[in-house]
Amino acid sequence: MDVRSNYPLLLGDCMRDSIQKLLDEFTSINDPRVSVFDIQFKGLDNGTLSLSGKLLDQDQLAALEGALSNRFPSLSLDTASVQILNRESHERVHVATNLTGLYEKPTFGMALSSELYFGTELEVLDEQGKWVFTRQGDGYLGWVYRSYLGEGPAPQATHLVLAPSLEARSEPKESSEVVTRLVSGTAVTVKERLNGWSHISANKTGWIPSSTLRAVTELPKTIEQQRASLIEDSTRMIGVPYLWGGASGNGIDCSGFARLLHHWLGIEIPRDADMQCSAAKPVEPPFEVGDLFFFSDGEGKRQITHVGVSLGGWKMVHSSRGNNGVYIDDVQERQSLKKNFVGAGSFLR
Repeated sequence: MDVRSNYPLLLGDCMRDSIQKLLDEFTSINDPRVSVFDIQFKGLDNGTLSLSGKLLDQDQLAALEGALSNRFPSLSLDTASVQILNRESHERVHVATNLTGLYEKPTFGMALSSELYFGTELEVLDEQGKWVFTRQGDGYLGWVYRSYLGEGPAPQATHLVLAPSLEARSEPKESSEVVTRLVSGTAVTVKERLNGWSHISANKTGWIPSSTLRAVTELPKTIEQQRASLIEDSTRMIGVPYLWGGASGNGIDCSGFARLLHHWLGIEIPRDADMQCSAAKPVEPPFEVGDLFFFSDGEGKRQITHVGVSLGGWKMVHSSRGNNGVYIDDVQERQSLKKNFVGAGSFLR
């Protein structure tokens, strides 16, 4: 058999493999939580490479085109079938139910990426059937069920719900009908107060105890006030079960818990533990209330896999699989925590 007769075919296969390898390299460096790189090799015909798929930004396409041109200067590029999701303007929506899930794919069959409270505002970047691909204010991406969303921005909130979860009632008394349930961190609008009850507007209107609310105008301002509030707030969630992707009193994961404690202080931090580690100001002992402890179990592609919140020194409160929920531990006394401790950071200092 004359190998020379198959040389063009072999060369084509080699080039296809090289192109796919380059696409895989770009895919691996794009974090799907805050970026989109979903590009397919559509075809290679008569010196023209055709691509299809979706990218978040035009800059990504320019970088990809530059890399392909540098590596394969003889090829022409056809990117007409590549969709850029980030446009000058987007449909704005808000979560209109009391709580809904955020997913990596448009299906309830996926594990939760996170949860979204009533009023969370989103940009719609893409749509597929009954689902929309959304972006939060901090850039976090994910699919949300369209039926659970309302048009435009959320109503102006006046208070935050402090209880893990609570019933809103039709009248300001315990014996009245339950109209909905609200979860920790939800922003609501107080319309009226009566005998220790507040008439609130969220996904529905109803009455809840005023003691379960914190006015957004009365959020702690000084570090001393923030630390005192954080200690008190952390006890509200003791015993709430662990839930991967959870962010509420129905179930919560480690980074969702750290984020909630800061949200109650009026401080917004990134969603996931590794993101929190990257964004926080590094701190050293002696540790103060509110410092975040970061851990790595050496598994998976993310270096940081767990986060806890210091209550002063090495004592911390965290939501963990090991405890199946929110409980207090001492890092120096629990061997698995001591072994996996990586470092600490803070959003309060």
